[in-house]
Amino acid sequence: MLIVTGATGHLGTLIVDRLLERMSADRIGVSVRDVRKAAEFAERGVRVREGDFTEPDSLKHAFEDAERVLVVSAAIRGDAALTANSAAIDAAREAGAQRILYTSHQAASSTSLFPPQQVHAATEEHLKRQGVPYTALRNGFYASTLSSYIDTALKTGTLAAPQDGPVSWTAHEDLAEAAAVALTQDGALEGITPPLTAPHTLDFAAVADILSRITGRTITRVVMDDEEWVSAAVAGGMPRPAAEFSLAMFTASRNGEFNTTDPTLGTTIGHPAKTVHQTLEAVVRSR
Repeated sequence: MLIVTGATGHLGTLIVDRLLERMSADRIGVSVRDVRKAAEFAERGVRVREGDFTEPDSLKHAFEDAERVLVVSAAIRGDAALTANSAAIDAAREAGAQRILYTSHQAASSTSLFPPQQVHAATEEHLKRQGVPYTALRNGFYASTLSSYIDTALKTGTLAAPQDGPVSWTAHEDLAEAAAVALTQDGALEGITPPLTAPHTLDFAAVADILSRITGRTITRVVMDDEEWVSAAVAGGMPRPAAEFSLAMFTASRNGEFNTTDPTLGTTIGHPAKTVHQTLEAVVRSR
């Protein structure tokens, strides 16, 4: 049985959908914190069991009969994320999984200026030490991160944010398809993968230009001072720790951490990965 953790999150949900296109539902299991949120999968024949990274004992039952387990990285921050990710990896090994997969990031590094990349790097090291075949999916930066900035830009005509750098904004749909390939095809994406990215990198100035072309309106890129942006975000209701966390993304991007592309994603899924332009068009249409 193939087990996907975190299947109620956007990426996890898409991965299960892609798996259901490839195999019968009775070979797929999901581990979720709240089984009610996975009712749709249960109705489609997927095995749904409660499992929480922060409560490792709950994972023994959730991972029972696992052949391969995909650990979708915990949606928490700091040391707690590493503890949770490691607990899920340990549980997969103890359940007898013959391969353990993990959703890492293209910029995983112990020296990254963006804290999640330090967590990914440490989780990869933990994964390597398990003595089990593994795959660390080094996903490109999720294009969905742009949504909140786009919403404001469409309302105000201004894309105001700190100084940034090029980022390989990558669609969840493509990354989910690659994960499904890695789960189902022997020899696909073994070990630490190359960066799984969209074909181009763009900074926010380029994003503003694309939005202008799509909407027919002028969207102006405005560079804000770091502390000015944090203060404005806090004034707008964002908790300061969250604002400072987001600022670190900009700091890392202007340091060149996300300025990477690689053809592996398109090769793996058998068609070109979505461009940022395609992703932005979909976002604008949905608004």
